[in-house]
Amino acid sequence: LFLQFVFHTYTTAFTLLNGNHTTKAEEYSLQQKQIHYGLAAIAYAACIGALPLVFMNRYTLKTPLTQLVVRKLLPAPLFGLMTAFTTAVVRSPEFENGIDVMDRNGNIVGVSRKAGEKAVRETALSRALLFGTTFFLPAVLMYFVERAKVTKTPRALASIRMLMITSVLAGMLPVSLSMYSPCGEIKRADLEPEILSSTEETELFYNRGI
Repeated sequence: LFLQFVFHTYTTAFTLLNGNHTTKAEEYSLQQKQIHYGLAAIAYAACIGALPLVFMNRYTLKTPLTQLVVRKLLPAPLFGLMTAFTTAVVRSPEFENGIDVMDRNGNIVGVSRKAGEKAVRETALSRALLFGTTFFLPAVLMYFVERAKVTKTPRALASIRMLMITSVLAGMLPVSLSMYSPCGEIKRADLEPEILSSTEETELFYNRGI
């Protein structure tokens, strides 16, 4: 549970620092609201991530198949899903209040909730892919390494696991970042009516964040 908490604290802090910082809310401190959302998301994600192990230990489900699924395979999709969840929660003010959209010259033409929703969705998907794959592939590979009995010492296995995670993370990071450009595009027809009337550009742009 502690490691889950540390991981989601890091990813949430990264999200807070690298989101779109358009501020349009006047009745509350946007940053304070995001911090509160972040703390709640961290606690929820950490508990959900630890739930399979708690459930397995509580009901003594310790067959080899259960061990494989709960300890090796299930954590990775949960990491990816919960990372996407925390990203969406922390950056929810972006689709609640909207973000700036710009023309090709960088001139702000309006504030769009639809652009904010698109930016958050794209970021959440890229994070889910990054961390889901980073933890899933090493888990699968380690299963075969352990079965092949390449090494038996816990320290060597831990070193191999860490090397695999680092290698997959290094490979997936550019893939995740290249999925969507930090400067996102959205068609004029997909925006709110008030923005449609303020520009003739067919495509507008927004800062997606990373």
